[in-house]
Amino acid sequence: MSSFESQVVIVTGGALGIGGATARRFAKEGAKVLIADFNEEAATKNVNLILSQGGIAAFSHIDISKSEDVNRMVQEAIRQFGGVDVLVQNAFSVVAGENNIHGSAVTVKEESWDYGMDVMLKALYLGAKHCIPHMQRKQFGNIINIASVHSFLQEPNMLVYETAKAAVVGLTRQMAVDFGPDNIRVNAIAPGHIVTEGLQKVWTQNPSGLQFFENQYPLRKTGVPDDIADGIAFLCSEQASFITGHTLVIDGGLSIQLQEKFGIQQGVFARKHPEVQIPDAAYYEEK
Repeated sequence: MSSFESQVVIVTGGALGIGGATARRFAKEGAKVLIADFNEEAATKNVNLILSQGGIAAFSHIDISKSEDVNRMVQEAIRQFGGVDVLVQNAFSVVAGENNIHGSAVTVKEESWDYGMDVMLKALYLGAKHCIPHMQRKQFGNIINIASVHSFLQEPNMLVYETAKAAVVGLTRQMAVDFGPDNIRVNAIAPGHIVTEGLQKVWTQNPSGLQFFENQYPLRKTGVPDDIADGIAFLCSEQASFITGHTLVIDGGLSIQLQEKFGIQQGVFARKHPEVQIPDAAYYEEK
């Protein structure tokens, strides 16, 4: 019997990247997977891939920031598969610089703050709000919220992203306390730099930049979506049945380094490799 046989798993943002790999991982382990995403084409491709491999999957088109969409997503999982056992809250449509969320408390517009909080934080509240009552009836459930190393480490002029991701950790802990008595475990994952399909295109154009990134990690490599999918599957498994309210950092050691030595290390690397095109260098030079 597979680890998640007969369980119903919702993965938001399950078309590509971390969510895509997570959907495939759960399906491989016997779960019935609902991929919730706004990218219908990519989500359908992932569903078809899972089906071709003998898994069970379906697609739900949603805007994670809208309560009615999230409620419909949950109802679709119940109607098609009979319930909800696992909710992986991964959907993410904000990239630094897009939608004007990149900036400080002085430069970010109020509507950009609201937008960022809606898709990165409110969406997680909504997912839990609509899923947990069904989990309570079964007295069983797992929720995984995707945080970031940015939950603990701040980058200049990233107010909205850093604040939202820090709040994900607090939200996870609070939910774990509130719903632990219902046998619902709530945990988070804090990834480092994960080379998804989109980022792979960037690094293909700038391989020396990826090498520069990899040198920042004690393991001398960045992550791939399967690295995070593995962590998510573990936290939802019986092997983690006594773990809740925890944020599992999966970052190849990036966040454990002493910054003074780390800065020197990167300077030495850049000097030894003059061909390196340092990512975002122009942005920091402007500042």
